Amino acid sequence: QVQLVESGGGLVQAEGSLRLSCAASGRTFCRFGMGWFRQAPGKEREFVAAVSRSGTTVYAESVKGRFTISRDDAKNTVYLQMNSLKPEDTAVYYCAADDYRVGPGEYDYWGQGTQVTVSS
Repeated sequence: QVQLVESGGGLVQAEGSLRLSCAASGRTFCRFGMGWFRQAPGKEREFVAAVSRSGTTVYAESVKGRFTISRDDAKNTVYLQMNSLKPEDTAVYYCAADDYRVGPGEYDYWGQGTQVTVSS
């Protein structure tokens, strides 16, 4: 089964930057749409960004212009570059994979999450 492993989280000051990585196991990464989600304490999980198999990207309005999602199929990895971080970005960030063979439009696999904490 596909496993997703996030890394790169940590503590950073406001206006700082972090780059999250999500590595996927297996040989099927090329058929995945990939997404990043986050969940803060007491809040619902929210969509952050996604990248399709072809490289098309979409962002939540709250992160547009600050975050960049990208993928490297040769490395089975998706990235989330986070710049100009704000305390409101503090959350556990989750990587997710939409296996279009299983069914497009739904996320079939999820990582364990990585904590991002932004201090003011």
